[in-house]
Amino acid sequence: MSTAASGPSVQPLRRRLIRSLLYGRDTDRPAKARARIGLAVMAFGIIFGVIAVRLVMFGMTGDRPGAKPATVQDAVATARPDIVDRNGEILATDVKTASLFGEPRRIVDKDEAVELLTAALPDLDVNEVRERLRARKGFVWLKREITAQQQQSIHRLGLPGLGFLRENKRVYPNGPEVSHLIGHVNIDNQGIAGIEKWLDGNGLADLHRAGFASDRLQKPVELALDVRVQHALRDELIKAQTKFKAKAAAGLVSDVRTGEIVAMVSVPDYDPNNPREANDPTRINRLTTGVYEMGSTFKALTLAMALDSGKANLNTLFDARGSLRYGRHQIHDTHPLGRSITLAEVFTFSSNIGAARVALSQGVEAHKAFLKKLGQLDRLRTELPESAEPIVPKRWGELNTVTIAFGHGLSVAPLQAVMGINALVNGGYLIPPTFLKRTEKDAMALATRVVKTDTSDKMRYLMRINAEKGTARLADVPGYYVGGKTGTSEKVVNGRYVKKQVLNSFTAILPADNPRYQVLVMLDEPQSLPETHGFITSGWNAVPAGGKVIARIAPLLGIEPRFDLPPAERLILATSRESR
Repeated sequence: MSTAASGPSVQPLRRRLIRSLLYGRDTDRPAKARARIGLAVMAFGIIFGVIAVRLVMFGMTGDRPGAKPATVQDAVATARPDIVDRNGEILATDVKTASLFGEPRRIVDKDEAVELLTAALPDLDVNEVRERLRARKGFVWLKREITAQQQQSIHRLGLPGLGFLRENKRVYPNGPEVSHLIGHVNIDNQGIAGIEKWLDGNGLADLHRAGFASDRLQKPVELALDVRVQHALRDELIKAQTKFKAKAAAGLVSDVRTGEIVAMVSVPDYDPNNPREANDPTRINRLTTGVYEMGSTFKALTLAMALDSGKANLNTLFDARGSLRYGRHQIHDTHPLGRSITLAEVFTFSSNIGAARVALSQGVEAHKAFLKKLGQLDRLRTELPESAEPIVPKRWGELNTVTIAFGHGLSVAPLQAVMGINALVNGGYLIPPTFLKRTEKDAMALATRVVKTDTSDKMRYLMRINAEKGTARLADVPGYYVGGKTGTSEKVVNGRYVKKQVLNSFTAILPADNPRYQVLVMLDEPQSLPETHGFITSGWNAVPAGGKVIARIAPLLGIEPRFDLPPAERLILATSRESR
C-alpha cells in the first residue's frame, strides 16, 4: 500500500524538477517555445539560402561534362590581365586552350590507352604516359595545351577516364619584339620573367590563390612602352648588328621628364611564345641584367661634378700636353691635342687625360659621393625583377677615380647610366626609371634634385656642341637638334683590356635645347669596315646607328622638326643666361 501511494507523488516531483532545469522558474513556456521555433526557422533559412546561392553560381559557370571540379580548374587555369602599350596595343593576352588529363582509376586497359594516345599525339613520351596512367591517382596531366584537331582526335577514341580541361594560355602577338620587357610565363600561366613576373609579385598570385583573378575582374596593365618606337629601334639595331658584325646590340628610349622607358631592345632576343629560347645565355637583357664599363659616356658625369661644385667652368684649363702616368699605368688620348684644353674641349674631343685631371681636382671622396647621388653605386630597382648589382671597387683610391672618370673601373647596368644622364639634362632631377605609364606630376613627386639648373644647362650645351663638331657628328639629324656623347670601352679578357674587343655606346638627347627623350645605342664588339677606315670606335658605328634610330622615331614621338636653328652657344647658353 505504501509503495503504491508514493508513486503519484514522486512522479510529479520528477517532472517539476525537469521542467525547472529546462525552462527555469516562472517562465512563459509558450513564448519561449515560439522563440525557439523562430530561431530554428531562421537557421534553416540561412542554410537553404546558401545552397540556393551556390546553385545559382554553378548554373552561371556551367560545368562541362568531363571537366574537373572548380577548385582544380582555378588552380591551373589562372587568368592574367592583358598587357598593353601606351597607345592600347595588346602586347600580351590570354586565349582559351584545351589540356588533356587522365583519371587512372577509371581507365580499364591502360596499355591500350597508351597505344591509342601516342598514335594520336606522336610527341608524347610512351614510357612517361604509361607511368602516369599506372599511378594510383585520381588525376594526372597527359598533355597541356593541345590543338582543337588533337582534341577531336582523342575524343573520337572513346576512351573512358580521359578528359579535357579548358585553360588560359598566354600569347604574345608581337613575338620577340618586346620579349625582354614583357618576359614570359610557365605552363601554368605564372609569370617567371619581366613584367609578367612583376605582376605575380604585386598581388596577382595572391588573387589567383584566393580565387578572385577571373577574366572579368582584371583591368589591362598599361606600359610606358610605345610598340611603334620599339619596332623601329629593334629594326635599326638588328641592321647595325648585321652591318658591323657585332656579337650583340642593345638600345632604349627614355622620357627624360618622367623616367618612362618608351622602348627597350636587346638582341639577340627570344620569342616569349617559346620561352625555352630564354635559357640561351646569349639572349640576356643587356640593359638591366648586364653590367658594363660604359666608357666615355661617363665623362658627362665627371664634368657635371666639376661644374656643379663651382670649382670649374667651361673655360677652366686642364693639362693634356702629354700622357698621364699614374704608378705603373699610363693614360693617353686617342686623338691627343698636345696642349692644355678647356673643360668644354675635354668633352668635345673626349679626352681621357682631361677627364682624369678633372676628377682628381675634385678629390676621391667627392667623386664617390657624386656618383652615389646619381644612383651609380647601388643596384637599380625597377618593375623588372631582373636587375644586376653594379661592380664597384672595394678599395677606392686615386687610381680608381682616374679610370672611372673616363668610364673604366666601374661597371653599371646601362639603364642605370641612362638614369644619371637624364638627371644631367632635365634640369637636374634624378627620376627613377619606370616601365609603367607615369605623368610629369607623378615623376616630380619622386624626383630628387642632384645638380643645379645651371649645371644642367651647361651639360646640354656640351652634348649639343659634341654633335655639331665633336665625336657625335654622324648623329646630327637635321631638324631635331640632337646632342650626344660617345663611349668606347675596351673589354676585359682574362684580367686584361683587349684593344680589338670593345663595347661601344652612344647616348643622345633630343632636342638638346629642351630635351624630351634620351636614346641609347650599344654595339658589342663591332668590326671595322672599309667605310670606317679600320676604326672600331663608337663614332664610326654606334653613332650613325643612333642617327638612323632618331630619324625614324622622332616623328613617332611627336617631335616636330625645326630647321636653321642657331649653334648651341647662342641657343642654349644665351637662353640660359637670359632666364637667370
